Amino acid sequence: MKTLKKLAIIMAILAIIWILLFYVIRVQDIILKKIFPQEYSQYVYQYSEENQLDPLLVFSIIKAESNFKPDVVSSSKAIGLMQLMEPTAAEIAKKENYEEYIVKESLYQPEINIKIGTKYFANLLEIYEGNVALALTAYNAGIGNVETWIKNGTIQKDGSDIENIPYKETNNYVRKILRNYKVYEQLYGK
Repeated sequence: MKTLKKLAIIMAILAIIWILLFYVIRVQDIILKKIFPQEYSQYVYQYSEENQLDPLLVFSIIKAESNFKPDVVSSSKAIGLMQLMEPTAAEIAKKENYEEYIVKESLYQPEINIKIGTKYFANLLEIYEGNVALALTAYNAGIGNVETWIKNGTIQKDGSDIENIPYKETNNYVRKILRNYKVYEQLYGK
């Protein structure tokens, strides 16, 4: 009888632990989704699909670049959600016949910023043959710097040694986005 009572108590304790774990995991998931949101998802999914990008990677870039604040301007004058430089945005807009979007003010509009930003990132992925780490490096430091670093042997063309990126900001940037991407994949699936 005592053994049955002990077994019942142990089973009840295990049930309580399972219930608590379920709620702790659920609360953790809710908190992480607040920290890693999918804001502007309509535009992210639309333009990711158009440019054959993983939308979770685009969310990761936006998270790192602006933390989903469309009116952010960096110290280097990068604008909006995907932190586009005005000359780069104008070049992409002209090349893609988005002529109406060339004005600086339009880069504060989430849809336009994401449309141009995803096109630019897709172009970088094409240049770097699908290598996400190198495309992210170029997104932050510029194509010229990446080409120089590859030519000088500072980084490899396959992007396998991103820890050698000489600009500390860019090095941290690439790592941050790749880390964000893992979290987005974990939270929202592939």
